[in-house]
Amino acid sequence: MNLVVQSPEPLAAAHVKPLVALSRGAQVHSIDAHAVRIGDADPQQRLDVESYCATHALDYAYVPPGRSLKDFGLIAMDMDSTLITIECIDEIADFCGLKAEVSAITEASMRGEIKNFNESLIARVALLKGLDASALEHVFTERLRLSSGAQAMLAGAKAAGLSTLLVSGGFTFFTERLKAQLGLDFAHANTLEIVDGKLTGKVTGEIVNASVKARTVRETCAKLGIPTSRAIALGDGSNDLEMMAQVGLSVAFRAKPVVRAAANVAFNHVGLDGLLRLF
Repeated sequence: MNLVVQSPEPLAAAHVKPLVALSRGAQVHSIDAHAVRIGDADPQQRLDVESYCATHALDYAYVPPGRSLKDFGLIAMDMDSTLITIECIDEIADFCGLKAEVSAITEASMRGEIKNFNESLIARVALLKGLDASALEHVFTERLRLSSGAQAMLAGAKAAGLSTLLVSGGFTFFTERLKAQLGLDFAHANTLEIVDGKLTGKVTGEIVNASVKARTVRETCAKLGIPTSRAIALGDGSNDLEMMAQVGLSVAFRAKPVVRAAANVAFNHVGLDGLLRLF
């Protein structure tokens, strides 16, 4: 396998020799200032490589030789804490003084400690009842920021011919704006009910939970005429696990431990553009 090692800072040359030794690899190739590829690496040395990388705040991935981004046809992304840096529902709750309470539920849900995502979402949204809908616009314009490397990653995916899907347990208010702003192909999320300019504390329609996320990926692949093995999925929370389990490459981004353990690749330090360096 090829072993790709990346650093958020320029990768120090001093790391290369021990990484080659630990991975039992050869044929070192510099990808850019932040990454190297080590050929003929032994995947059975993963634990040693993982320990070294964790100690030095590096990210690593084993990639089959010859694999190209063009081998894939779709990249499916979670929104909150993946494509963007915030959890939108937590920031909305801040406008009614309940951020700490809502954040605690969100965090427990993403760690997988709350098994029923629907109940978790319904409980959090209920706390927003009566809030002026203008809070959503404030969150979008004042607090929502793209994650590091997001635009470069999307540009690279588009250049390679991949379609893009934003699939979120969050809200259409944000996903539709991001879809338009970033030129994404597909988006699917929950709809907050708004009556007379106020949040009712309810969502309308089917809740986008883990199984719906997975189904959306399958349906989007079917539209594109590709198998799910040609999809990439990026996520950070337990509600991303089902869609990540069915694709050809799953990437955990700044993710909860349960997600890092299940994903093919984990980016704990580099930005989303780390995906491009794998190929």
